[in-house]
Amino acid sequence: MDLFLLKTLITLMSQIFTLYTYTPWDGLKTNELSQVRLLSLKSILKSFPVIEKDFFDDLKSRINDNLHYSITPSIRRIVGPNNEDYDISSFNFIWSMDEKNRMYQFLFQNMKKKDNFQSILVALAPPELGKLFSEYKEEVIHRIFSLLNKPSKIKFLMILIHKGKSLAQEPQTLQYYNKNSEKFKFLNNLGNRPNIRGEWFPAYQPRCPVCNTYMKDLDGYKVGLGKLICPKCGFEKV
Repeated sequence: MDLFLLKTLITLMSQIFTLYTYTPWDGLKTNELSQVRLLSLKSILKSFPVIEKDFFDDLKSRINDNLHYSITPSIRRIVGPNNEDYDISSFNFIWSMDEKNRMYQFLFQNMKKKDNFQSILVALAPPELGKLFSEYKEEVIHRIFSLLNKPSKIKFLMILIHKGKSLAQEPQTLQYYNKNSEKFKFLNNLGNRPNIRGEWFPAYQPRCPVCNTYMKDLDGYKVGLGKLICPKCGFEKV
C-alpha cells in the first residue's frame, strides 16, 4: 500500500470533516442525505490555504455560459474533526470531474477579515488529491484550480451551498434524523459514486429498469455477445 495512503488511513478518524448534503442528481430528495468525508488540509499542509476571491468570481461566471457548471443549495450539516458542528452558511463545496475522469472535492470556509471576505480551503477528497497536495503544495493548488475554470476540460462542476439552517440548529429535525438515520439512504443511491465508500472513479454500468440497481456482466458470454444481469432482482439485458 502507498505510504501516504497508509498514513492517511491511520489519521483518518482524527482528521476528517463530514459533510451531509442532498445531491442534485437524485432530485434533491428531502429525506435522503449523502455523507461525504473529506481530509482536513491541516493534516496535509499544517495550515489552511487562503484562496483568492478571483477564483470564485471566475468560477461563478462560468455557470451562466455552461450547462455542466451549476450552483445548488443542498448542504445540511458539516461536522469537524473534533465532532464540532459548524454554521453551514459560511461554507461551500466544489464537486467536479475532469475529462480524464479524475474527481475533485473541495470544502471552503468563508471568513470576514476586516472589511473583506476571504475563503480558506478546509478539506479535500479523495485521498489521492491529498498526496498531490502533500508533494507539490502551492503549485498543485494553482494548477488544479486553473483546470476547474476551464469548461472544455471539465465534465461537470457543482458548487454546493447551504440549504437553510444546519440540522444541528434544528433540534426537532436533528432528533428525527438521528432516530431514523438507518432508514435514510446515505450510501445506497450513491454506492458507486466517487468518495462514497472510498472510490476514486465512478461507475458507468447501466441501471436496472426494474429496481434501479447497477447491472453487471453475466459470466459465460464472449466479448461482443455481452449480457447484463441485475444482481438484485435478476433482470437480464443483452
